[in-house]
Amino acid sequence: MKIEISLKVKSTFVNKFKSGYPLITKEAIIKLNDLEEGAIVKLVDDQNRFIAKGYYGKQNKGYGWVLTRNELDQLDQRFFTDKIRVAIDYRKLFFQDKETTAFRVFNGEGDGIGGLTIDYFNGYYLLNWYSKGIYHFREYIINSLKELVEFKGIYQKKRFDEKGKYIEEDDFVAGERGQFPMIVKENGVNFAIYLNESAMVGVFLDQRDVRRTIRDKYANGKNVLNTFSYTGAFSVFAALGGATKTTSVDLANRSRSKTIEQFGINGIDYEAQDIIVEDVFNYFKYAVKKERKFDMVILDPPSFARSKKFTFSAEKDYKNLLKEAIAITEKNGTIVASTNCSSFGMDKFKGFIDAAFKESGEKYKLLEEFSLPTDFKTSKEFSEGNYLKVVFIKKQ
Repeated sequence: MKIEISLKVKSTFVNKFKSGYPLITKEAIIKLNDLEEGAIVKLVDDQNRFIAKGYYGKQNKGYGWVLTRNELDQLDQRFFTDKIRVAIDYRKLFFQDKETTAFRVFNGEGDGIGGLTIDYFNGYYLLNWYSKGIYHFREYIINSLKELVEFKGIYQKKRFDEKGKYIEEDDFVAGERGQFPMIVKENGVNFAIYLNESAMVGVFLDQRDVRRTIRDKYANGKNVLNTFSYTGAFSVFAALGGATKTTSVDLANRSRSKTIEQFGINGIDYEAQDIIVEDVFNYFKYAVKKERKFDMVILDPPSFARSKKFTFSAEKDYKNLLKEAIAITEKNGTIVASTNCSSFGMDKFKGFIDAAFKESGEKYKLLEEFSLPTDFKTSKEFSEGNYLKVVFIKKQ
């Protein structure tokens, strides 16, 4: 049995942890000694009374995660198997859906183990480890998966180098190696997936409901601009929804070949679409100069991005990004404003939208909004975990 190291919690944070907050932050602990990654920590108050138990694992969010509020729980094989079993049961309907064969099976603190996510891709499982601390428990977690599910193969991504970036290596863990690209379905649409290439696999699963809505309700007959387009997933759904044309813009060189591939596996002629490798901010200036306008503009920037001339931070710069989009959106056109920045909530995001339209001298109407889909389970005590905010806006 592993030794449990006691960490004293500042009195102002005791009730927060007692009420279910899962992230162990530096400011909550009285003295944070140099602990080993994966050390089991017991949070106690100033009278040494037990509050919670978890593990030490340094990542960009904090210094570890609470796993249980039961002092008698052992963080052993059975503990992890029970957590993963409950998570798999919660997604039962997803496993039965023939039209969607890619989804999240385990969503970190939402399923009770912060620092770990597991995604499913048509019989293959992908584990993402976000700290050396959680990776310390890998045998328990991989064994749990092997015991609980039938699988073709298991892959992993280590996301815990010094700057929180992906560690490049062979990501294969168990079973049979996949043939890539692997084709998965989302609401009947094909996606090409690569589990052994880089940190990204080819699609962000958390935008599933948004993509379906664009296809089914908004794209028909529209000229669509998809900015920060990555592999062109929004463009594919827009084209399949009857868009007259899609324009995909992303700074990454690989975005072009990846977008062509996604169009191709869905039977869409990519040559009838525009795929542009360019800084989005430069493209906005070009579109204004050429007086190009769009019926729909999709804005889904990373929370933080750096190009040669510009550093973008969602919290500081989203309002100005929206103003650029408003300028090239047709009257009665739609802007799909999206952010995965966890440092502010939906109300503040709507504040950016309001300010952007007021400063642009334009009127708008909020049409509908989205947060994470149901497979991305969240914890109500940890609002930061429900990071996705998407608003469909009509420019009036």
